[in-house]
Amino acid sequence: MSTSTSTGTGTRTSAVGQRLSLGKAINAGLRVAMESDPKVVVMGEDVGPLGGVFRVTEGLQKDFGEDRVIDTPLGESGIVGAAVGMMLRGYRPVVEIQFDGFVYPAYDQIVSQVAKLHARSQGVVTMPAVIRIPFGGGIGAVEHHSESPEAQFCLTAGLRVVSPSNAHDAYWMIQQAIASDDPVVFMEPKRRYWDAGPVGQESTPLHASQVVRDGRHATLLAYGPMVRTCLESAEAAAEDGVDLEVIDLRTLSPLDLGPVHESVRRTGRAVVVHEASRTLGLGAEIAARVQEECFYSLEAPVLRVTGYDMPYPPSRVEEEFLPDLDRVLDAVDRAMAF
Repeated sequence: MSTSTSTGTGTRTSAVGQRLSLGKAINAGLRVAMESDPKVVVMGEDVGPLGGVFRVTEGLQKDFGEDRVIDTPLGESGIVGAAVGMMLRGYRPVVEIQFDGFVYPAYDQIVSQVAKLHARSQGVVTMPAVIRIPFGGGIGAVEHHSESPEAQFCLTAGLRVVSPSNAHDAYWMIQQAIASDDPVVFMEPKRRYWDAGPVGQESTPLHASQVVRDGRHATLLAYGPMVRTCLESAEAAAEDGVDLEVIDLRTLSPLDLGPVHESVRRTGRAVVVHEASRTLGLGAEIAARVQEECFYSLEAPVLRVTGYDMPYPPSRVEEEFLPDLDRVLDAVDRAMAF
């Protein structure tokens, strides 16, 4: 059951103390934000009675009405364009892109309008939008349903990009993103929607990375769906006496590399893991920044474990594309061999 806390604006539902799936935690965070601010509006394809393809918005239209949870036509450019107009009128829209591969029709609106209007207006206009994108593979989906486009948004000045990896972060980060006056691209690891975990008290700022496992011999860096893979890899490595530190980056733009540099200076080795393709993926930027700051502490090159430089393959062979425990541990072995 949900608990409630009294606020200055009424009673607000809280999920603190519950064990929720990542998807349900986002739902609970959306509910808190909508209860706290009547200007928060959810919009997207099938977000109403259906509750979205992954049921992340389930029950919200019933409780908040069709004026605040808006089922839109199938047209991503129009959805984000409408959100721009709503922001100009003081609303805080939360836009759901149904699948990662469907975001490209809206890409022009996101990078040309949402990312630019604050600067174009010399600070007069804010763009407090949250653009929710389920991303990544691992669910046996068809073409255009398993993309990892996060780096394309990180390349665009004016956008903030974050990705939770667990229920606790999902609950708090969606609320923090909605409260931001800057636009936030909220990357949701779709194959982790059903992973359950406890929701605790808020403790980490939105744009901060976090050490989720302490270690001495090497540092694994990941975000979104790959954090669980890295934690499982660290558990397996421990059986062979290799102690791996795992950092959940959480924020992709701006990157918070302070904890990363501190960790790598201690361990002397770093492996970056993500599902997106290798060339010009986020791992390339992270590896360069770690090399610049930690050069004299490194005992081995910064290595990357990523998807391949190819379109996402058919679902029957996607496990060959996605980084897994064996590929991560192979990279760790190579780093330890230096």
